[in-house]
Amino acid sequence: CTFGPFSKITRISARAENTMSSIRRKHFLVPFLAMVTMLVSGCGYNAMQGGDEGVKAAWAEVLNQYKRRADLIPSLVKTVEGFAQQERDVLIQVTEARSRVGSVQATPETLNDPATFQKFQDAQGQLSGALSRLMVVVEKYPELKSDQNFRDLQAQLEGTENRITVARNRFIEATREYNTLLRTFPNNLTAMLFGYEVKPTFTVENEAEISEP
Repeated sequence: CTFGPFSKITRISARAENTMSSIRRKHFLVPFLAMVTMLVSGCGYNAMQGGDEGVKAAWAEVLNQYKRRADLIPSLVKTVEGFAQQERDVLIQVTEARSRVGSVQATPETLNDPATFQKFQDAQGQLSGALSRLMVVVEKYPELKSDQNFRDLQAQLEGTENRITVARNRFIEATREYNTLLRTFPNNLTAMLFGYEVKPTFTVENEAEISEP
C-alpha cells in the first residue's frame, strides 16, 4: 500500500514525459518538413512538374494535328484517283504510308519510350514525303487542279500542314526547356530522386527529311 502514491506519481511522470517527447517531435518535424519543401522547390521540383505538363500538352496538339491530316488522306486519294488512275503507284505509296502511321500507337506514354517515338517520327516523315510526291504528280493534271472538291481538300491539307509545323515547333521548344531544366545542377539531383527523365524530341535530320518532296 505504501507504494500506491509512488506508482501513481511514476505513471503521471511517464505520461508527462511522453507528452513532452511528442511535442519535441512535432516541433522538430514541422521545421524539417518545411525545410524539405523549400529544398525540393528550390531544386526545381515544381518547375519540373510544370514543364512535364507543358510537354504533354504540346505533344497532345501534335497528335491532334497529325490525326487531322490522316483523316483527310482517304478523300484526297479518292479524288485524285478519279482523275489520275494511271498514277496508282504514288497513290498506293500514300495509302501505305498512312497505314504505317496508324500502326504506331502514339499516346502520352510515347514520350517515355524513345523507340516508339522514333517509329512515330519515321512513319510521319514517310507520309509527309509521300504526300509531297503526290502533290508533284497533281501538277500534271489541270482538270484535277481545277476540281472544286480537290481544291477544298488541298486547302484543308495545306492548313493542316501549317498547324502541324506550329505544333511541332511548340513541342520542340517545350521539350528543349524541360530537358535543359533536368540536366542543370542541382535540378539533375532532384530529377534522379523523383525519377524524371529527359524526353525525346523531333530531330534536325527529321525536319530536313519532312521538308523534302
